[in-house]
Amino acid sequence: MTFEEEIKRRRTFAIISHPDAGKTTLTEKLLLYGGAINVAGAVKSNKIKKTATSDFMEIERQRGISVATSVMGFEYQGKKINILDTPGHKDFAEDTFRTLTAVDSVIVVIDVAKGVEPQTEKLVKVCRMRKTPIIVFINKLDRDGKDAFDLLDEIESKLGIKVRPLTWPIGMGHDLKGIYNLYKRNLLLYTPNSTERVSETVNISEIADPELDNQIGAEDAEILREEVDLVESVYPPFDRDVYLNGDISPVFFGSAINTFGIQELLQCFLDIAPCPLPKASEERIVDSFEEKFTGFVFKIHANMDPKHRDRLAFVKVVSGKFKRNTNYKHIRLDRNLKFSSPTAFMAEKKSIVEEAFPGDIVGLHDTGNFKIGDTLTEGEIIHYKGIPSFSPEMFRFINNADPMKTKQLAKGVDQLMDEGVAQLFTMQTNGRKLIGTVGALQFEVIQYRLKHEYGASCNYENHNVHKACWISCEDKAQLEEFKKVKYRSMAKDKYGRDVFLADSAFTIQMSEQKFPKVKFHFTSEFED
Repeated sequence: MTFEEEIKRRRTFAIISHPDAGKTTLTEKLLLYGGAINVAGAVKSNKIKKTATSDFMEIERQRGISVATSVMGFEYQGKKINILDTPGHKDFAEDTFRTLTAVDSVIVVIDVAKGVEPQTEKLVKVCRMRKTPIIVFINKLDRDGKDAFDLLDEIESKLGIKVRPLTWPIGMGHDLKGIYNLYKRNLLLYTPNSTERVSETVNISEIADPELDNQIGAEDAEILREEVDLVESVYPPFDRDVYLNGDISPVFFGSAINTFGIQELLQCFLDIAPCPLPKASEERIVDSFEEKFTGFVFKIHANMDPKHRDRLAFVKVVSGKFKRNTNYKHIRLDRNLKFSSPTAFMAEKKSIVEEAFPGDIVGLHDTGNFKIGDTLTEGEIIHYKGIPSFSPEMFRFINNADPMKTKQLAKGVDQLMDEGVAQLFTMQTNGRKLIGTVGALQFEVIQYRLKHEYGASCNYENHNVHKACWISCEDKAQLEEFKKVKYRSMAKDKYGRDVFLADSAFTIQMSEQKFPKVKFHFTSEFED
């Protein structure tokens, strides 16, 4: 297969949603279709030993939620599919925001009963800013929920995206008969409690066909005909180019837990979703079909396998071919690195790969060389952008609860902070370590992982900080004066940069007035 053909057959996408919309279950069922797994995990029940393939961290199994992005690749009908299953919980949104820089399209999962929820709005806003193509999957059709037309109106008004249904529900909850596939013009009949991969499909190319009455009953057939007429007259015809431009989103209905409507979603996704797209760097736009390799780190995960204490940097291949045992330039460190065991993923199962193509996600064993946002190339100076660390919103001092495990705690904190899910600040006054996160659940995850992966115990102490501000100033005298006056509120981040820990918005405002030359930054990515 030629280099171009390899790129064109790849589909790299993320599944995003509010917690509990069924995102991880949908991921499972897509993997079932791909033959990548043989049995789906029961995410909801903690009593059942089988858990979701994509939730591989122990704490995820216990809580029944995803707290880290999982990467899974599989082959299906000649296409190479790379799925990134993201956390839905708002406390882990930063991991999801970064993941969205590494995908070419997204599937948004919406609960039929709850409709559009706050976290979905935030994530879709990021996609719209980047003009990422979006497919919407309305899930849990086997339960009673909102009227389909009302849901579509809500999606358009709350998410700010135009929609075009490509499947349509026949009933809902106890009355669910099936879905009509507007894309392929056929009828999919629903069998309750079926875990089979394929439900019965009936070819009905014309909605007026009397066979429709035989299959679902005259009354439901008449309602379906009226609703499909309304869909065809109200919504624009589906145009792939408009979808690829991020201006219209196809909508599918189904039930992931019952493996219903999933194949229709997957089939259409393979037809319309983009292959790897060009990506903007600070220097230029890099096309995926360029021959020379470039890629960037969008995620770091410590302890993928706690037995081996391995730390992996997840690299998205943007252009060219990544080859094992080949020297690549680490742009930030300005040195060449070679990787003897690059890995591909099936959740926590890893296999060594000889080569990878644009769109693929490669795991590189890392001894501390990488941080999120780093770029690798064959020599060209390129900086991929758009992966900042945001200013945390919650702050706690971390205390060692077991003096015998001081080294383990230091190592654990150091490695977990590299993942970018929380940030570490060292106070200038007394050297105390302060952890900042965007959500309270992060502290629980850090505490749990320190204990179970590093054997270290810790407890926390609240600290009143409103915002962490990275500071810069061209006037050295004013910078020194500021640091002297604000000495008790000054800290260093993990990379030794000055951070001002302001206790209120008013404090920031007064500081800006008193020190006009000092610049306050609320993300870690800024021009020094």
